[in-house]
Amino acid sequence: FSGYFSKDAIIEAVHHADIAGAGYAYYMVLFGVFVTAFYSFRLFFLVFHGEERMDEHTREQLHETRPVVTIPLILLAIPSAIIGWITIETVLFGGYFGNAIFILDDHGAMAAVAETFHGPASFVAHGFTGLPLYLAAAGVFSAWYIYLKKPSIADAAEQKFSFLYKLLDQKYYFDRFNEIVFAGGSRAIGQVLWRLGDSLLIDGLVVNGSAKLVGWLSGVVRQVQTGYLNHYAFTMITGLILLLGWAVLG
Repeated sequence: FSGYFSKDAIIEAVHHADIAGAGYAYYMVLFGVFVTAFYSFRLFFLVFHGEERMDEHTREQLHETRPVVTIPLILLAIPSAIIGWITIETVLFGGYFGNAIFILDDHGAMAAVAETFHGPASFVAHGFTGLPLYLAAAGVFSAWYIYLKKPSIADAAEQKFSFLYKLLDQKYYFDRFNEIVFAGGSRAIGQVLWRLGDSLLIDGLVVNGSAKLVGWLSGVVRQVQTGYLNHYAFTMITGLILLLGWAVLG
């Protein structure tokens, strides 16, 4: 399948690399092959095989996916099974990417892979002589044996390595860290901005402050509204004098 051609090409390139740390990287990608096969088929075996862990209500909700989901998956699966075979040589060693990818002269891993590449058929045959295929098979077998044949092994490992199990189950506590530091910190900053900006400045000063100012001015102006004609006449005369003074002196 296409994943085989892309992943094995990466592993081969790391294997032929001669830069610092390449040996360590090679063993890590080999370990990744085993782990990927192990957890992928662990998921497969737990979901589709073995003892059911669903209640009756959940079982009643099971149904086949609609064609709007199934048909695109089928249309994607068909080319994915053959496109790696067709395009591997062009993508890896041809001009498929043009000048988008540039390899320095000091990194000769891909050149070394190209020297041993003699077509997709030989590339597949070469896979039977390397470790990745057998490590992947070992991962599949380990998942089958531990989670279907001898599930007590998984239970015993969980009890014996409870700290490691909890560490992995909690994803190294990165989610908790993000929840407390980033999400919690963002919420705390939001609370401060809400109290200072929204409640105190906008609502307290601008909105409510404006209302209070208008109320205070209304209370002051209300003192002038006495209802006596002589007060109104005095106010009009005073205003007229001020207006004439401004016109004459201005």
